[in-house]
Amino acid sequence: MNDQDYALLSGIQHFSFCRRQWALIHIENLWDENVLTAEGEIVHKRVHDRDVEDIRNGVLTVRGLQVRSEKLKACGTCDAVEFTPDPNGISLKGRDGTWRVCPVEYKHGHTKASDCDRLQVCAQAMCLEEMFCCNIQEAYLYYAATRHREKVLLDTELRQKVITMFEEMRNYMDRGYTPKVRPGKFCEKCSLESSCIPQLLRRKATVREYIDERMQEECV
Repeated sequence: MNDQDYALLSGIQHFSFCRRQWALIHIENLWDENVLTAEGEIVHKRVHDRDVEDIRNGVLTVRGLQVRSEKLKACGTCDAVEFTPDPNGISLKGRDGTWRVCPVEYKHGHTKASDCDRLQVCAQAMCLEEMFCCNIQEAYLYYAATRHREKVLLDTELRQKVITMFEEMRNYMDRGYTPKVRPGKFCEKCSLESSCIPQLLRRKATVREYIDERMQEECV
């Protein structure tokens, strides 16, 4: 099985936000930029532009670590993984002592009421657990807008949501199916609004009817 057969870890954030947005990106390979996506790209570029590894105050930080999970059938890249000395931790090749593993995902905006960011970092942790044969109880989200770190407790409920969503994603991928969703205010923040055309979903119009209507408006 190659990487194309795996769902991308970053996709769970899209999937949680809007299943149609996720399908347009990950099945139909559509992508458009807006201010929000551009700001997010800048934040991640700054993170990954730093050294691959560094140690500060005894904490080893590895950036851009490639991870995958056979159980989730998912793969991707962690913004940062922190390894902290811990007598109950794991061994690392080429390093003395034992270490506790903790993923840190960087976001450009503010903390969200929804679980979309927490699901993404939880999925990363589940991959790391499988790769390092360890147990990770918490992870962190760093929000650039507030320069605040938010602790994420990786409880059973959050983990089950991750498992369920990746099962759904795999089902859509296998079928090559782009679902319809009920449009809402969240559509205004989506960079794919012009490709998705949520007005069609709301009015149940055909693409031809929508195009004809727009052309008539331009001729007025």
